[in-house]
Amino acid sequence: MPHAVTVGLDGSRESAAAVDWAAREALLRGARLDIVQVRDTGPYPYSPILDDQVERDWGEQTTREAEAALARRYPALETTAQLYSGRPSKVLDTLSESSELLVLGSRGVGPVTGFVVGSVGLPAVAHAHCPVILVRNRPVREDESGDGEPPRGDVVIGLKTLDPPEEPLGFAFETAARWDCRLIAVHGWELPPSYGLRPIPVEPGLTEELTREKSEALRTFLLPWQAKYPSVRTEARTDCDWPARQLLLASTGAGLVVVGRRARSARVGTHLGSVAHAVLHHAAMPVAVVPHV
Repeated sequence: MPHAVTVGLDGSRESAAAVDWAAREALLRGARLDIVQVRDTGPYPYSPILDDQVERDWGEQTTREAEAALARRYPALETTAQLYSGRPSKVLDTLSESSELLVLGSRGVGPVTGFVVGSVGLPAVAHAHCPVILVRNRPVREDESGDGEPPRGDVVIGLKTLDPPEEPLGFAFETAARWDCRLIAVHGWELPPSYGLRPIPVEPGLTEELTREKSEALRTFLLPWQAKYPSVRTEARTDCDWPARQLLLASTGAGLVVVGRRARSARVGTHLGSVAHAVLHHAAMPVAVVPHV
């Protein structure tokens, strides 16, 4: 049985965009696409449909429509569809154990306030066992090619330190190799707090010198990865600025932004750092959150 890419469907435009993104990625991976809908049976489920049977019928209809649309656009893609009942975050957490990738839609609320990850997406990002992709709304045309052509644009990864965990980097390089695109590694850094809380004159050229040192360290660190993935064109960028802002600026026009998340056993909390949290809410392109030890 082929490996599976799992995508959540809830009838929204965002989830429709997520299904299309996941279908293209599944084709590139040679994987099956599993479409899932989760009927919330928690203590305070929110649903615009009150009648239980009507809700079930609606779920089955939207799933059939999604499968039919995929069959027209991507005839070579193997798909399955399943309707689950339970708390969505827990169901998705369980499904992520046997998935290569979990893909979800994320609703945009404007360029200033950013994006809503939501009560389902955020717990899924925080606890999933596999990488999670959050996809923004994108109109899907019925006449689009079904050849699995990857999204256009670079893969951008944010590196908090110059000795980052391997899982996010491996995911970013593998994706760039699969998409045949450039990988941009971004390392933003800031001067020690003493330079900002109580301003102290910075020695002339200090920022430039530190930037050169960090740039050279980043390029050196990436050399073994470039040797492992020789087909991937790699660019390293470092600058003295808030890391999240550097990553968001570098990701303009990119196809995917990759951030890491430390895998923890605790069920409480988002398990996300400040940079990953900012990128999730403000990036305009798909964001991959990759768990690591």
